[in-house]
Amino acid sequence: MSQHTPNELSEIFKRDRELVTRLKQEDGRFARLADDYHEVNREVHRIAAETEAASDDRTEELKKRRLALLDELTAIVSAARTPG
Repeated sequence: MSQHTPNELSEIFKRDRELVTRLKQEDGRFARLADDYHEVNREVHRIAAETEAASDDRTEELKKRRLALLDELTAIVSAARTPG
């Protein structure tokens, strides 16, 4: 398996790295969502790299969960970017 895992939050939020770091430290909900995202993303990557077996249904479930988590994280980052 390659060292690089696709879809990492650090890549997705490149321009907001400092903001994401601050949110992880200051916002417990964001930190939990980020941890969940990281865990699900790694599992999806292991399945895609064929180092972990999973049914198609399980893979789809994980991808949907990853997308839902990313939607929540993106909403928090967007709101934190907007002053006021």
